Amino acid sequence: MSNDLAGVWEVALSDGVHRIEFEHGTTTGKRVIYVDGKEILRRDWMFKLVGKETFSVGKSETKATINIDAVSGFAYEYTLEINGKSLKKYMENRSKVTSTWILNLDGTDCRVVLEKDTMDVWCNGQNIETAGEFVDDGTETHFTLGDHNCCVKAVSSGKRRDGIIHTLIVDGAEIAECVE
Repeated sequence: MSNDLAGVWEVALSDGVHRIEFEHGTTTGKRVIYVDGKEILRRDWMFKLVGKETFSVGKSETKATINIDAVSGFAYEYTLEINGKSLKKYMENRSKVTSTWILNLDGTDCRVVLEKDTMDVWCNGQNIETAGEFVDDGTETHFTLGDHNCCVKAVSSGKRRDGIIHTLIVDGAEIAECVE
């Protein structure tokens, strides 16, 4: 890494939280993008100092774009878009379509993510095999993490505005959802 670091973002996706770093050499036009510390794009000697760089992040190859805009003189503004939305809008929308739980199992921190639209379950970047079943008050999605029996219960809140409530249960104990 050089001292041309212009922006750093943390992006929470189903397969984990990814760190995106962007270097912009405003004298040479150099652009370098790192995802999780690994260089994924390098352009040297670019004569156009503004513009955009598009790349993918994570196992699902989510589309990301860094926009480089001139603010005044030799000052630049850098913004990150994920799937065509500003990072803020993307994260707001993501909280509606996923549920996330952080827990410690057998001394290991686990980040469990439920994708509500597909009912896919991810743990620490791995898509987990699940078995779904209908029960009296909704659905249950069963899976195991190590020797632990896990289940995501989906029940109606009874309120249209709140929709369906998803709860993670590990070995019979309810785990509190976290907000990313």
